[in-house]
Amino acid sequence: MGFDPWDAEFVADPYPAYRELRAQGRAIWWEATGQWLVPHYADVSALLRDRRLGRTYLHRFSHEEFGREAPPPEHEPFHVLNGNGLLDLEDPAHGRVRRLVSKAFTPRTVERLAPAVERLAGELVGRLLADGGGDLLTVVAEPLPVAVIAELLGVPEADRGLLRPWSADICGMFELRPDEETARRAVRASVEFSAYLRELIAERRGRPGEDLISGLIAAHDEEGRLSEQEMISTCVLLLNAGHEATVNTTVNGWWTLFRNPDHLAGLRPEKLSTAVDELMRYDTPLQMFERWVLDDVRVGDTVIPRGAEVALLFGSANRDPSRFEDPDVLDLSRTDNPHLSFGAGIHYCLGAPLARRELTASFGAFLADGVPPLKLVREPEWQPGYVIRGLRELLVEF
Repeated sequence: MGFDPWDAEFVADPYPAYRELRAQGRAIWWEATGQWLVPHYADVSALLRDRRLGRTYLHRFSHEEFGREAPPPEHEPFHVLNGNGLLDLEDPAHGRVRRLVSKAFTPRTVERLAPAVERLAGELVGRLLADGGGDLLTVVAEPLPVAVIAELLGVPEADRGLLRPWSADICGMFELRPDEETARRAVRASVEFSAYLRELIAERRGRPGEDLISGLIAAHDEEGRLSEQEMISTCVLLLNAGHEATVNTTVNGWWTLFRNPDHLAGLRPEKLSTAVDELMRYDTPLQMFERWVLDDVRVGDTVIPRGAEVALLFGSANRDPSRFEDPDVLDLSRTDNPHLSFGAGIHYCLGAPLARRELTASFGAFLADGVPPLKLVREPEWQPGYVIRGLRELLVEF
C-alpha cells in the first residue's frame, strides 16, 4: 500500500509507505494535491529552517503574482484568524509578534502553571479510576490541555466547554482537501471564538490579572504592542496547537505502550521526560507540515520552483534510519532524539515546554502510588484525518 492519506489502512499505519517514499527519492511529486512530498529527515529539517520557503506567500506576493487563486470571500474569517497567528506569519511580522508573545509567555509562566497541571492530571486520572475505566481520550487526554490553556488564558470555568469544539472545527481546515462543510464549520468557529476572545480582552483591559491575556495586553517594545487581532490569533493558536498535539500524543502514546507491554511495565516516573519524546517521535501527532516555495529550491536532484507547495513529512522524518538508530523500534530510553514533532527554525513550537509538562504530568498520574495498571479494553479505531492524526477513542480499564 502506497501513500494515501484518505485510506483508513494507511492512516492506521503510514510507516511502511514512508519507507517506500524514502527509497523513491528526496522529493516526490504527488499529483493528488499538487505537492512535492519530502520524506527524509535531513531535508525536512533543513527546509524548516530555509527562508526560501514560507507558511504564507502574501508577505511577498499577491495571489495572482504567485499563480494561486484567492480563497473564497466567505472563508475570510478563518483566514484572518489563522493568518495573524505565529504559525502562519513570516518575517518581519513573525519576529515582532513572537518577541511580544514571548514577553508574556515565559518559562516562568510555564513553571507557575506546573502545580495546576499536576493537580488537574491527578484529578482526571482519579475520575477515570473511580469509574473503573472508560475512554481515556475524553476523560483524561482531551480535558487536561484544554483546562491548562483555559487556566493560562484566564477563561472562566463555566466557559471552558466551548473551547474544544471551536478548536476541533478550526483544525479541520488543516487537513488535505477539506470539503465545504468542514470550511463552513471552521468559519463559524472562527467568528464565535474571535467574538468571545474580543470580549475577554476588553474585560482584561479594565481589570488585568495574572493570566496570559493580561500579559499580552501589557507586552510592548520599541515597535509597539500587539494588535487586538494578533492577540486573538495568538490565543486561538495556543489552544489549537497546544491541545491537538498533546491529546494525540497522549492517546497514540498509550496505544503504542499497549502494543509494547514490556516497555509499559518498565515505565517509571523518573524516565518520563525521555519516554515522552520517544513516544512523540515513534508515532508523530502532526504527520505533515506544508510550506510554499518562495524562491526556487533544490532538494537532491530536483529543483522545486517558486509557487510550488512542499509537504514536509514529519512522521517519515522521525522514522528515518539515516538519523535514528533502529527507528522502527520503540526505545523509551533513547537520548539521541532530535525529533521534529515540535518543528524547527523560526516556527519551532513556542509551547513545547508546556506540552512536555502536560504530557509528563498525564503519564505520571497513571504511575502514581495506588493507581493500578491500565489494560486496553478493545483495539481502537483511527479518526479519518491524516495531518493531525489520532484515535477516535481509547477504552481502558484498571
